[in-house]
Amino acid sequence: MTSPRTVLGLTLLAALLAAAPARAEEAAPPQQPCDVPAYLLASDSSLPKVTEAVRGGQPLDVLVVGSRSSTIPQNEASAYPAKLLAALKEKLPAATVNLSVEIQAKTTAEETSGTLVKLVEAKKPTLVIWQTGTVDAMRSVDPDDFRTAVDDGVVALRNAGTDVVLVNLQYSPRTETMISAPPYLDILRAVAQQHDVPLFDRFAIMRQWNDAGYFDLFSTSHGVELAKQVHACLGSALSKFVIDAAHLGPVQQN
Repeated sequence: MTSPRTVLGLTLLAALLAAAPARAEEAAPPQQPCDVPAYLLASDSSLPKVTEAVRGGQPLDVLVVGSRSSTIPQNEASAYPAKLLAALKEKLPAATVNLSVEIQAKTTAEETSGTLVKLVEAKKPTLVIWQTGTVDAMRSVDPDDFRTAVDDGVVALRNAGTDVVLVNLQYSPRTETMISAPPYLDILRAVAQQHDVPLFDRFAIMRQWNDAGYFDLFSTSHGVELAKQVHACLGSALSKFVIDAAHLGPVQQN
């Protein structure tokens, strides 16, 4: 015969087991790894050339200029530029969207800046997305020189008649103690404000994903698969950023 104490013990154990999944579910991070706080995708600057092209039924030609952090070696279809293109096509079904990528590995902002005008002349983009700062931070380029280079590049692009989106460094908790990112992040923010161009804060977005537990950016065990997931989310977030900065509401998107 089962004693009252035993029955009570079994009842408490059953209750604990039933409660465990609920507590685990509460403790688990949200299952939306691409979520980005609205303030990180907000911009006071606009993209008038993009707006004009989409509303006028003209092709939207995008040129991404970046370093190796803008690609995944041997997996270009999974890198954020390709994901950006797919997302723009999905969100702007009535528009013709084209995208090309210019990867300039191990190139500083100063070295890239000198090539931008020729790239624009050759590609004739509506929008240039310029990811910069990573190589400069790794090489500890003088911040004043970095600012001059980014400033010159943005001026050259604007004078060439294209919209510009600046993209800052990627976030990596493993390199925080080896690379001093803040000066370059501050400069990109200042140049963007000075010239009234949108800044896609890749650094803050990736740090938010890491801190929220969406991605473990400290681990090296996930390799290419982790890179694919992060790039997919970056492409999605960047597409929303571009569309919002161009003020393309539902009427223009459809």
